Amino acid sequence: MRQVIARTILALRDLSDLAVALLVAGAIGLARLLPEKATTRFAVFVAVSIGMRLPLTRKVGMKNLAIAFPHMSLDEHRAILEECWANLGRTSVEYLFLDRIWDFDPQTMTGSRVRFTEGSIERFLQLRDDGKPAIIVSAHLANWELPMVAAASHGLDAAALFRAPNNKYVAKWLLNRRRVAMGELISARRGSVHQLASVVGEGRHLGLLSDQYYIGGPIHPLFGCPTRMNTTFARIARLHDCPVHAVRVIRQGDGFLLDLSEELVFERDAKGRIDIASAMRVWANLVEKWVTEHPGQWLWLHRRWRDVDLPKS
Repeated sequence: MRQVIARTILALRDLSDLAVALLVAGAIGLARLLPEKATTRFAVFVAVSIGMRLPLTRKVGMKNLAIAFPHMSLDEHRAILEECWANLGRTSVEYLFLDRIWDFDPQTMTGSRVRFTEGSIERFLQLRDDGKPAIIVSAHLANWELPMVAAASHGLDAAALFRAPNNKYVAKWLLNRRRVAMGELISARRGSVHQLASVVGEGRHLGLLSDQYYIGGPIHPLFGCPTRMNTTFARIARLHDCPVHAVRVIRQGDGFLLDLSEELVFERDAKGRIDIASAMRVWANLVEKWVTEHPGQWLWLHRRWRDVDLPKS
């Protein structure tokens, strides 16, 4: 009897997931038929109108801003969160048009919506053509998917981690769609770190978003407050002794500016290996700099500073 009940529950959940997936697919299909700018304006309006009223904004977003920017007023914090929600609204629509957004031409070094900071395109092409592996670390700023779109569009052999939605039908559709525009994506699951390391071991490039709270990760300060950070990029770089670059996306109206750094410089231990703690300090300082320059473009709605058991002195 219990088995029958369990199978029935699983079947109902599967039907529910399928129904949701069909609704999502229909909504996406309709949205792609509409003008992108009109769809974006509507998405921004909905995101800001609803998002600013959610407990998530008050309990997570405002708390995060109080930690990162204690010198700012509540009104300034709210303004940043409104921009954060607006960015999410724009990004949600841009997912539907990833195949249309990327218009940068490396031959003419121009694009109507996409540009690179000075020196970035040269560094990008060098990474593509030097035949060496590298890790490219990034943060949840503006539309953080665009670096992988750049890689796929211009022949940079790269792979990145993909966190699939819980709905298996939506996850499969989204993964297939993103692969068209973004190249190889590795599903986040148990054992995926070994897959990520193997990408570098094969002499390729690995893209990682590394600015969120990482359960089980070591404690490092971010904006002066302890949090558990994701050291995966540093550990893989240490294992393969490969260079690490950082890339960020800056939203500029309807367009984007991509900024690819020179190789990041980390301290080395007595055996000449990359020092993990040094790598995390360099990365945390860079994230702080990026976020301070464009605070409204960061994803403030993630619980980065959770209660942790700090080591006793």
